[in-house]
Amino acid sequence: MFSLHYFSRQRLILITTMLFMAFMISACGTGETGNGSNGEAVQTTTADSSQAGEANSVEESGMKTVSTINGDIEIPVNPQRIVAEEYLGSLIALDVIPVGAPGLTIQNYYFRDSLQGIEDIGDYGKPSIEKIVALNPDLIITGNGEKTYEQLSKIAPTIVIPYGDLKNAHEELTHFGELFGKEEEAKTWLEAYDRRIAEAKAKVDAAVPADATFSIMEDGEKSTWVYGDNFGRGGQPVYQALGRKPPSGIAAEIMEKQWAELSAEMVSQYAGDYIIMTANTRTIEDFKADPIWSTLSAVKKGQMYIWPEERSWYYDPLAVLAQTEELAEWLSKKN
Repeated sequence: MFSLHYFSRQRLILITTMLFMAFMISACGTGETGNGSNGEAVQTTTADSSQAGEANSVEESGMKTVSTINGDIEIPVNPQRIVAEEYLGSLIALDVIPVGAPGLTIQNYYFRDSLQGIEDIGDYGKPSIEKIVALNPDLIITGNGEKTYEQLSKIAPTIVIPYGDLKNAHEELTHFGELFGKEEEAKTWLEAYDRRIAEAKAKVDAAVPADATFSIMEDGEKSTWVYGDNFGRGGQPVYQALGRKPPSGIAAEIMEKQWAELSAEMVSQYAGDYIIMTANTRTIEDFKADPIWSTLSAVKKGQMYIWPEERSWYYDPLAVLAQTEELAEWLSKKN
C-alpha cells in the first residue's frame, strides 16, 4: 500500500524543511481548508519513514527520564524507531515520523495521501504484538495501554497517554514538543494554527448569530449519537476552535460525558440550531423526508452539515484545523 523507497537523510531534511515553509506561507495567506471539499491539503510530511533507524550514528544518543501514568521510565533522547499507536497527527506536525501505526490512523483522510512508508501494526486499540516486535522500535506511544502495556513495555519503553488526557491541539503539540525536544517547532506550528483558526472563527462570527446553538451528531441507523467537545465528529472544531455551544438544556451532560445514545424520540431535545452530522449513507434530502427529522429547525432551514465518518472521526491537530476551515467555509455562506 505504501512506497518503501528509501530517502537519504539529506533529502529527508530538505523535503521536511520545504514543506514546513510551505505550511507557514499558507498560514499567512488566505487560510484555505485542508483536504476537505473546498481547499488544498494541509501541509504534512511526505517523507518515507523507513530510513529512520539508519541515522543513529549522526544523532545525539543517550537516555532521559520522563514521568508517565506508569511511573518514571527511561526513553531515548532522540528515538529513531517510534511506534505510534495513538497521536500520529501530532507527531507528523512536529516532523517526527514513526515506523509503525494502526491502519485506521495511517488512513487518516487529512494526511494519508502524503504520508508514506509507515507500517500497519494492526487494529486501533488491538495492535499486533508480532508486527510491533518486527519493527524493532526504540519507543512506543499509545493511548490504549490498559490491556497491552505489560506486553508493549517488554518490547521498548512505552509511554501511555490515555485518550482525553490531552484535550486540544495546544495540549498535544506542547506535550510532544517537550517530549521530543521540539518546543520551538511546537510553538511555531501553534502560532500558525492559531492564526488560521482565528480567521475561520471571524468568518463564522460574521455570519452566524452568537447565541445560535450547535449539535454534533452521528447517524447510527437505528439510533443517533450526540457528542461533546473532545470525541471527534466535529466537536473539537465547533466547540473548541469556533467557540460555539450546544443547547443549554443538554450542555452540561454532553460536555461531561462526551457522548450519548439517543432514541428517535430524544432527537429534538438534543438538536441545536445547527447540526453537524456524521452519516455515511443518508443525505440532507433523506433527513428532510424523515417524519421526525423534518420537524427540526436545523433541517427545515438547511442548517445541517453532513459528512462521512472518514472525514469526521479524526481529532488530531491537523484534522481539527482542516475541519474547522471546512465548516467555517460552509457556515459563512449560510447567510
